[in-house]
Amino acid sequence: MTDSSFLTSGQTDEAAAGAAVAAVDPEALLTVRHLRVVIDGLHILHGVDLDVAPSGVTALLGRNGAGKTTTVKAIMGLVPRTGSLRFAGAELVKLPTHLVVRQGIGYAPEDRGIFAGLTVAENLRLAERDGSPAYDLVHELFPELKQRAGQLAGTLSGGQQQMVAIGRTLLNGNRLIIADEPTKGLAPKIVSEVADVLERAAATVPVLLVEQNLALVRRLAGTCVVLADGRTAHRGGTAELLADEEAARRLLGVGRPAPGPAAGPAGGPAAGSGSAPASSTVAVPPPVAPTAAVTTEVAP
Repeated sequence: MTDSSFLTSGQTDEAAAGAAVAAVDPEALLTVRHLRVVIDGLHILHGVDLDVAPSGVTALLGRNGAGKTTTVKAIMGLVPRTGSLRFAGAELVKLPTHLVVRQGIGYAPEDRGIFAGLTVAENLRLAERDGSPAYDLVHELFPELKQRAGQLAGTLSGGQQQMVAIGRTLLNGNRLIIADEPTKGLAPKIVSEVADVLERAAATVPVLLVEQNLALVRRLAGTCVVLADGRTAHRGGTAELLADEEAARRLLGVGRPAPGPAAGPAGGPAAGSGSAPASSTVAVPPPVAPTAAVTTEVAP
Protein backbone atom coordinates (compact mmCIF):
# COMPACT_ATOMS: atom_id res chain seq x y z
CA MET A 1 0.00 0.00 0.00
CA THR A 2 1.27 3.48 -0.87
CA ASP A 3 1.29 5.87 2.03
CA SER A 4 1.08 9.51 0.92
CA SER A 5 2.16 12.28 3.23
CA PHE A 6 1.74 15.89 2.11
CA LEU A 7 3.33 18.69 4.08
CA THR A 8 1.34 21.81 4.85
CA SER A 9 2.25 25.12 3.27
CA GLY A 10 2.59 26.62 6.72
CA GLN A 11 5.80 24.75 7.42
CA THR A 12 9.12 26.48 6.94
CA ASP A 13 11.27 25.43 4.00
CA GLU A 14 13.79 23.92 6.42
CA ALA A 15 11.17 21.89 8.28
CA ALA A 16 9.57 20.72 5.06
CA ALA A 17 12.91 19.69 3.60
CA GLY A 18 13.81 17.84 6.78
CA ALA A 19 10.53 15.95 6.72
CA ALA A 20 11.04 14.95 3.09
CA VAL A 21 14.56 13.70 3.77
CA ALA A 22 13.34 11.43 6.57
CA ALA A 23 11.88 8.88 4.12
CA VAL A 24 15.03 7.10 2.94
CA ASP A 25 14.93 3.94 0.85
CA PRO A 26 17.53 1.58 2.37
CA GLU A 27 17.61 -0.42 -0.88
CA ALA A 28 18.32 2.58 -3.13
CA LEU A 29 21.21 2.15 -5.54
CA LEU A 30 22.02 5.87 -5.48
CA THR A 31 21.21 8.13 -2.54
CA VAL A 32 21.64 11.91 -2.94
CA ARG A 33 21.36 14.15 0.11
CA HIS A 34 21.77 17.91 0.59
CA LEU A 35 23.28 18.31 -2.91
CA ARG A 36 24.30 21.91 -3.49
CA VAL A 37 25.90 23.55 -6.54
CA VAL A 38 27.34 27.05 -6.82
CA ILE A 39 28.52 28.24 -10.25
CA ASP A 40 30.11 31.66 -10.84
CA GLY A 41 28.83 32.85 -7.49
CA LEU A 42 25.22 31.77 -8.11
CA HIS A 43 23.39 29.12 -6.09
CA ILE A 44 21.92 26.68 -8.63
CA LEU A 45 21.02 23.74 -6.35
CA HIS A 46 19.96 24.48 -2.79
CA GLY A 47 19.92 20.98 -1.28
CA VAL A 48 18.55 18.28 -3.60
CA ASP A 49 17.58 14.88 -2.12
CA LEU A 50 16.71 11.84 -4.24
CA ASP A 51 16.90 8.05 -4.30
CA VAL A 52 17.38 5.92 -7.41
CA ALA A 53 15.71 2.52 -7.32
CA PRO A 54 17.90 -0.58 -7.80
CA SER A 55 15.85 -1.63 -10.86
CA GLY A 56 13.66 -0.09 -13.51
CA VAL A 57 13.39 3.64 -14.20
CA THR A 58 13.43 6.54 -11.74
CA ALA A 59 12.31 9.82 -13.34
CA LEU A 60 13.73 13.23 -12.45
CA LEU A 61 11.07 15.81 -13.29
CA GLY A 62 10.52 19.54 -13.02
CA ARG A 63 9.81 22.69 -14.99
CA ASN A 64 12.46 24.26 -17.21
CA GLY A 65 15.25 25.71 -15.08
CA ALA A 66 14.37 23.61 -12.02
CA GLY A 67 17.89 22.17 -11.83
CA LYS A 68 17.49 18.72 -13.41
CA THR A 69 20.48 18.80 -15.76
CA THR A 70 22.62 20.47 -13.11
CA THR A 71 21.69 17.65 -10.71
CA VAL A 72 22.87 14.90 -13.05
CA LYS A 73 26.00 16.87 -13.93
CA ALA A 74 26.70 17.18 -10.21
CA ILE A 75 26.27 13.42 -9.76
CA MET A 76 28.81 12.89 -12.54
CA GLY A 77 31.23 15.45 -11.11
CA LEU A 78 30.94 17.78 -14.08
CA VAL A 79 30.19 20.78 -11.85
CA PRO A 80 31.50 21.58 -8.36
CA ARG A 81 29.21 20.20 -5.67
CA THR A 82 28.82 19.59 -1.96
CA GLY A 83 26.58 17.23 -0.02
CA SER A 84 26.44 13.44 -0.16
CA LEU A 85 26.30 11.09 -3.16
CA ARG A 86 26.29 7.46 -2.07
CA PHE A 87 26.35 4.90 -4.88
CA ALA A 88 26.17 1.22 -3.89
CA GLY A 89 27.46 2.27 -0.47
CA ALA A 90 30.44 4.31 -1.74
CA GLU A 91 30.63 8.09 -1.28
CA LEU A 92 31.24 9.89 -4.60
CA VAL A 93 31.00 13.57 -3.79
CA LYS A 94 34.77 14.14 -3.64
CA LEU A 95 35.56 12.03 -6.71
CA PRO A 96 36.40 13.56 -10.13
CA THR A 97 34.33 12.56 -13.14
CA HIS A 98 36.59 9.78 -14.43
CA LEU A 99 36.51 8.04 -11.06
CA VAL A 100 32.73 8.43 -10.79
CA VAL A 101 32.45 6.71 -14.17
CA ARG A 102 34.70 3.88 -12.99
CA GLN A 103 32.30 3.22 -10.12
CA GLY A 104 29.86 2.00 -12.77
CA ILE A 105 27.74 4.98 -13.83
CA GLY A 106 27.06 5.55 -17.53
CA TYR A 107 25.95 8.98 -18.72
CA ALA A 108 24.01 9.84 -21.90
CA PRO A 109 24.04 13.67 -21.97
CA GLU A 110 21.26 15.97 -23.10
CA ASP A 111 22.77 16.49 -26.57
CA ARG A 112 23.64 12.76 -26.90
CA GLY A 113 27.36 13.55 -27.34
CA ILE A 114 27.64 11.69 -30.64
CA PHE A 115 30.71 12.24 -32.85
CA ALA A 116 28.94 12.96 -36.14
CA GLY A 117 32.05 12.47 -38.29
CA LEU A 118 32.83 9.02 -36.88
CA THR A 119 31.07 5.76 -37.67
CA VAL A 120 28.76 3.97 -35.29
CA ALA A 121 31.49 1.42 -34.56
CA GLU A 122 34.05 4.16 -33.86
CA ASN A 123 31.65 5.96 -31.50
CA LEU A 124 31.19 2.75 -29.53
CA ARG A 125 34.91 1.94 -29.56
CA LEU A 126 35.73 5.30 -27.97
CA ALA A 127 33.54 4.35 -25.00
CA GLU A 128 35.43 1.12 -24.23
CA ARG A 129 36.78 1.22 -20.69
CA ASP A 130 38.42 -2.17 -20.32
CA GLY A 131 39.43 -5.21 -22.34
CA SER A 132 36.02 -6.89 -22.33
CA PRO A 133 33.39 -4.51 -23.74
CA ALA A 134 29.90 -6.04 -23.83
CA TYR A 135 29.25 -5.80 -27.57
CA ASP A 136 27.10 -8.93 -27.44
CA LEU A 137 24.72 -7.21 -25.01
CA VAL A 138 24.64 -3.95 -27.00
CA HIS A 139 23.99 -5.73 -30.29
CA GLU A 140 21.37 -7.97 -28.69
CA LEU A 141 19.46 -4.95 -27.39
CA PHE A 142 20.10 -2.79 -30.47
CA PRO A 143 20.77 -5.02 -33.50
CA GLU A 144 20.51 -1.95 -35.73
CA LEU A 145 23.85 -0.71 -34.37
CA LYS A 146 25.57 -3.82 -35.68
CA GLN A 147 23.86 -3.44 -39.04
CA ARG A 148 24.93 0.22 -39.29
CA ALA A 149 28.41 -0.17 -37.79
CA GLY A 150 30.10 1.47 -40.78
CA GLN A 151 27.61 4.34 -41.13
CA LEU A 152 28.57 7.88 -40.06
CA ALA A 153 26.76 8.68 -36.81
CA GLY A 154 25.79 12.12 -38.10
CA THR A 155 23.58 10.52 -40.77
CA LEU A 156 21.53 8.50 -38.25
CA SER A 157 18.03 9.44 -37.14
CA GLY A 158 17.55 10.94 -33.69
CA GLY A 159 16.32 7.60 -32.36
CA GLN A 160 19.29 5.75 -33.85
CA GLN A 161 21.69 8.29 -32.35
CA GLN A 162 20.06 7.70 -28.98
CA MET A 163 20.73 3.97 -29.46
CA VAL A 164 24.42 4.84 -29.86
CA ALA A 165 24.37 7.06 -26.75
CA ILE A 166 22.68 4.41 -24.61
CA GLY A 167 24.71 1.62 -26.20
CA ARG A 168 27.93 3.31 -25.11
CA THR A 169 26.75 3.28 -21.51
CA LEU A 170 26.06 -0.47 -21.69
CA LEU A 171 29.48 -1.49 -23.01
CA ASN A 172 31.31 -1.48 -19.71
CA GLY A 173 29.10 -3.30 -17.23
CA ASN A 174 27.72 -0.10 -15.69
CA ARG A 175 25.36 -0.49 -12.74
CA LEU A 176 23.40 2.71 -13.47
CA ILE A 177 22.55 4.69 -16.59
CA ILE A 178 21.74 8.40 -16.42
CA ALA A 179 19.83 9.64 -19.49
CA ASP A 180 19.30 13.41 -19.72
CA GLU A 181 16.24 14.43 -21.79
CA PRO A 182 16.73 11.74 -24.48
CA THR A 183 13.59 12.78 -26.41
CA LYS A 184 14.26 16.53 -26.49
CA GLY A 185 13.53 18.02 -29.90
CA LEU A 186 12.53 14.70 -31.48
CA ALA A 187 9.48 14.01 -33.64
CA PRO A 188 6.71 11.89 -32.05
CA LYS A 189 7.63 8.82 -34.13
CA ILE A 190 11.26 9.07 -32.99
CA VAL A 191 10.12 9.58 -29.39
CA SER A 192 8.42 6.20 -29.60
CA GLU A 193 11.68 4.66 -30.85
CA VAL A 194 13.61 6.21 -27.96
CA ALA A 195 11.03 4.90 -25.49
CA ASP A 196 11.65 1.40 -26.82
CA VAL A 197 15.43 1.96 -26.52
CA LEU A 198 15.12 3.02 -22.87
CA GLU A 199 12.72 0.21 -22.05
CA ARG A 200 15.15 -2.38 -23.41
CA ALA A 201 18.08 -0.80 -21.57
CA ALA A 202 16.17 -0.57 -18.27
CA ALA A 203 15.41 -4.28 -18.40
CA THR A 204 19.17 -4.79 -17.93
CA VAL A 205 20.42 -1.77 -15.95
CA PRO A 206 18.51 0.71 -13.72
CA VAL A 207 18.01 4.14 -15.27
CA LEU A 208 17.78 7.66 -13.85
CA LEU A 209 15.75 9.47 -16.52
CA VAL A 210 15.51 13.24 -16.88
CA GLU A 211 12.49 13.86 -19.07
CA GLN A 212 9.76 16.41 -19.91
CA ASN A 213 7.54 14.03 -21.88
CA LEU A 214 5.07 12.84 -19.27
CA ALA A 215 3.53 10.16 -21.49
CA LEU A 216 6.99 8.59 -21.74
CA VAL A 217 7.54 8.99 -18.00
CA ARG A 218 4.19 7.39 -17.25
CA ARG A 219 5.08 4.43 -19.47
CA LEU A 220 8.57 3.81 -18.09
CA ALA A 221 9.04 5.17 -14.57
CA GLY A 222 7.74 3.52 -11.41
CA THR A 223 9.08 6.26 -9.12
CA CYS A 224 9.85 9.94 -9.60
CA VAL A 225 11.50 12.95 -8.02
CA VAL A 226 10.32 16.50 -8.81
CA LEU A 227 12.61 19.51 -8.50
CA ALA A 228 11.54 23.14 -8.15
CA ASP A 229 13.94 26.08 -7.97
CA GLY A 230 16.92 23.86 -7.18
CA ARG A 231 15.19 21.95 -4.38
CA THR A 232 13.39 18.63 -4.06
CA ALA A 233 9.65 19.34 -4.12
CA HIS A 234 8.22 15.80 -4.32
CA ARG A 235 9.27 12.14 -4.18
CA GLY A 236 7.02 9.14 -4.69
CA GLY A 237 5.19 6.95 -7.18
CA THR A 238 4.90 8.27 -10.74
CA ALA A 239 1.31 7.13 -11.34
CA GLU A 240 0.22 8.62 -8.01
CA LEU A 241 1.64 12.04 -8.90
CA LEU A 242 0.30 12.12 -12.46
CA ALA A 243 -3.15 11.02 -11.29
CA ASP A 244 -3.30 14.01 -8.92
CA GLU A 245 -4.23 16.87 -11.24
CA GLU A 246 -3.70 19.57 -8.63
CA ALA A 247 -0.24 18.31 -7.68
CA ALA A 248 0.79 17.78 -11.31
CA ARG A 249 -0.35 21.29 -12.21
CA ARG A 250 1.41 22.86 -9.23
CA LEU A 251 4.68 20.93 -9.57
CA LEU A 252 4.91 20.44 -13.33
CA GLY A 253 2.57 23.05 -14.80
CA VAL A 254 0.35 20.48 -16.53
CA GLY A 255 -2.98 18.75 -16.09
CA ARG A 256 -3.56 15.01 -16.21
CA PRO A 257 -1.76 13.41 -19.19
CA ALA A 258 -3.38 10.83 -21.44
CA PRO A 259 -3.26 7.33 -19.90
CA GLY A 260 -0.14 5.37 -20.90
CA PRO A 261 0.25 1.65 -21.59
CA ALA A 262 -0.85 -0.59 -18.75
CA ALA A 263 2.45 -2.45 -18.67
CA GLY A 264 4.77 -1.54 -15.82
CA PRO A 265 8.22 0.04 -16.29
CA ALA A 266 10.98 -2.15 -17.67
CA GLY A 267 12.74 -4.10 -14.98
CA GLY A 268 10.45 -2.78 -12.24
CA PRO A 269 6.89 -2.85 -10.86
CA ALA A 270 3.93 -1.28 -12.59
CA ALA A 271 3.85 2.45 -11.95
CA GLY A 272 1.66 3.18 -8.97
CA SER A 273 1.70 -0.41 -7.71
CA GLY A 274 1.88 -1.19 -4.02
CA SER A 275 5.65 -1.52 -4.21
CA ALA A 276 6.11 2.19 -4.93
CA PRO A 277 7.64 4.14 -2.04
CA ALA A 278 5.65 6.52 0.10
CA SER A 279 5.42 9.95 -1.48
CA SER A 280 6.31 13.24 0.14
CA THR A 281 5.73 16.76 -1.10
CA VAL A 282 7.22 19.94 0.30
CA ALA A 283 5.80 23.41 -0.05
CA VAL A 284 7.46 25.07 -3.05
CA PRO A 285 8.29 28.77 -2.69
CA PRO A 286 7.57 31.13 -5.62
CA PRO A 287 10.28 31.11 -8.34
CA VAL A 288 13.15 33.42 -7.53
CA ALA A 289 16.24 34.46 -9.41
CA PRO A 290 19.47 32.65 -8.43
CA THR A 291 21.02 34.31 -5.40
CA ALA A 292 24.61 35.41 -5.19
CA ALA A 293 26.78 33.17 -3.11
CA VAL A 294 28.71 34.37 -0.10
CA THR A 295 31.82 32.82 -1.63
CA THR A 296 32.51 31.51 -5.12
CA GLU A 297 34.64 28.66 -3.83
CA VAL A 298 32.97 25.27 -3.45
CA ALA A 299 34.66 22.21 -2.07
CA PRO A 300 35.22 19.66 -4.88
